[in-house]
Amino acid sequence: MFTVLLDTTDLGEAEEVVSASFGRIRMAAGEHGVPTRSRLERSMVGSTSVDVADFDYAFSYAMVPPERILLVRVRSGSIDARVERGAFERFGAGRVGAFGAIAGESLIGMCRHASADIYSVDRALLSHVAADSPDPRDQVRLTGSVPTSAAAGTQLVAALDHVRETVAADPEACQNPLVVGTAQRYIAASMLATFPNNAVMEPIALDRRDSTPVLLRRAIAFIEDNADTDISLADIAGAVYVTPRALQYMFRKHRDCTPMEYVRRVRLHQAHLDLVTGDQATATVGGVARRWGFGHLGRFAVYYRQHYGQSPHVTLRG
Repeated sequence: MFTVLLDTTDLGEAEEVVSASFGRIRMAAGEHGVPTRSRLERSMVGSTSVDVADFDYAFSYAMVPPERILLVRVRSGSIDARVERGAFERFGAGRVGAFGAIAGESLIGMCRHASADIYSVDRALLSHVAADSPDPRDQVRLTGSVPTSAAAGTQLVAALDHVRETVAADPEACQNPLVVGTAQRYIAASMLATFPNNAVMEPIALDRRDSTPVLLRRAIAFIEDNADTDISLADIAGAVYVTPRALQYMFRKHRDCTPMEYVRRVRLHQAHLDLVTGDQATATVGGVARRWGFGHLGRFAVYYRQHYGQSPHVTLRG
């Protein structure tokens, strides 16, 4: 659910609210005497803010290094930003950039009559989905602000739009820890698939050694015992004392799926049991789906039908 944070023609007020929302910024209108209407709406998906920003004018900006990575998905107009090695990149409609991808770098550029969605992402989320070391000094991080390819950027845009439409805009989904946790990790994983980064995804010799059936059984037991909580790849790996990369290799080797895909299957099974035993007078498919972390009812129905051969509504009706 979105809340209006800013709706003004006062450039000073806009600068103040944008600074409070993302990091201290200076904004200078490109033309004097023209209207400077700014609007900002926000929804919170866990620790990730999702903002819909509209600036009906052109302005230059200079911003201190943001604490978080600002994923900027441009819908109309354009935003120029200084990226790696001092070069400038123009992000037009349909493009996405990781502003502040490299910690400690300030942002400067130009915004031209832009409408954009801005996702403020905690840098630590990247390590939650791809860390290869328990040492907090070995954090996964982005090394570039521009997608590695146009296709990768398009896929990230689709992922961000999905989160905005099915989670950020839904008050019930925003209050569900499983839905929120899944959405945040979905964004983080999509970022790593889109931007240059330092994550080592392929298993090394030590990872292969840490993929025994005994460890797999422990991981599965942890998942089944905690499927109703917001568990991450790092949580599961920590429970069995292996790296997340080793855990990924373990599940691919023995179960032909990722650990988080296995979590999804376990939650689907629990949702199925709730539908089988649910009271038709009070239970709903949507409520059961959200309880087990499925924020999009249509996708849940398709996934359910693939595994159980019928609609979840049919199961609930008995």
